[in-house]
Amino acid sequence: MTPKKRLNILFADDGSQHAQAAVELLQDVPLPPNSRISVLRAFHSGQVPHITEYEQSLERTRNQLASRGFRVETELKLGYPVEMILEHAEDQKPDLIVLGAKGLRATAGILLGGVAQQVVEYACCPVLVVRAPYHGLRHILLVTDGSPCSQRAARYLAKFPLPAKVDLRVLHVLPPLPRPVMMEPYLSGWRTIYAQFPAPEDETAIAKKEAKAGHALLKRTSGLLLQKGLRSTDMLVRGDAATEIIDYATVHQLDLIVAGSRGLSQFKSLLVGSVSRKLVHYSKCSVLIVKGPGKE
Repeated sequence: MTPKKRLNILFADDGSQHAQAAVELLQDVPLPPNSRISVLRAFHSGQVPHITEYEQSLERTRNQLASRGFRVETELKLGYPVEMILEHAEDQKPDLIVLGAKGLRATAGILLGGVAQQVVEYACCPVLVVRAPYHGLRHILLVTDGSPCSQRAARYLAKFPLPAKVDLRVLHVLPPLPRPVMMEPYLSGWRTIYAQFPAPEDETAIAKKEAKAGHALLKRTSGLLLQKGLRSTDMLVRGDAATEIIDYATVHQLDLIVAGSRGLSQFKSLLVGSVSRKLVHYSKCSVLIVKGPGKE
């Protein structure tokens, strides 16, 4: 379902293969009329001799996006990429920042570039980190844990323009069943004793109670999406959250993971939670992290 409200998107282009993948992804998004894509490329003083090359690259990007009828503006700006992106976002208040997972100068073997990492950490709005190669936007996974941030992510996705016939799944990860550890003095140190508690019947009861709550959460989230015309498939698994999400995305060859910036952690000072940070860093597909109050 295509929303009526236009979107304001900031695309940080650096000419890398991941940035090109982001262009291809944006071309597949059915943006509402009058939506705007601001294409920003930053450069430092040592790159001044390459300005003509950068201008040509920006023009190619503009032509690619404009060919789909999008309103496109380009800007080549002197400064450090992270600072320029965050300053632009703070000034223009975009609905979304889009950038590639790694730039042209990324160290071989790393999974996430420094610019993408810092933008996800400090941006004031949702950030879409795109990974190459781009295979389309057909299989999308929304992660929910019942936190305010994950609810915001669901609302954001419900209003986001998605291609027709998208395969949308909603995943909730139950925590591992508790395995209490007891300690007792032993000579000059401590000896660890793993207690068989709770009892098997109590453990089963706990598992059933958590599963029931998990299914209820999935039903609420899917219901929210359905109100906007998006049908989804519910998935409930148990284990370490980041591991289960990344494994699921890999096995099912997903194109995009959508998650809130923070979960139910008690560390309120964190801008991005550990699970979201791991998803951006280790997932093999693109990741959309929804943060900030947004424009709902």
